[in-house]
Amino acid sequence: ATENTGIKLTCGFAMTPTAAVSGFYFAHPQADYFGVARIGEDQVEEYADRRDTSLDQARQWLRPNLNE
Repeated sequence: ATENTGIKLTCGFAMTPTAAVSGFYFAHPQADYFGVARIGEDQVEEYADRRDTSLDQARQWLRPNLNE
C-alpha cells in the first residue's frame, strides 16, 4: 500500500502524512445518516464565545464549513 499511496505507518500505527484518513464504515438499512451543513455567522459568533477566541480565529478554524 505504501508504494501505491505514499502513506506510511508510524511505530504507534498512526498514518503519515497526517492528512491521510482511514476508518471502518458500517451501513444498515435502518440507520440514519447525516451530513454537516453550512455554518451561519450566528453559529460562528457563539462558537468563538464558547472557545473564548476571536471571530477571525473561529472563522479560520471553521472555514471549510462556513456559509460564505
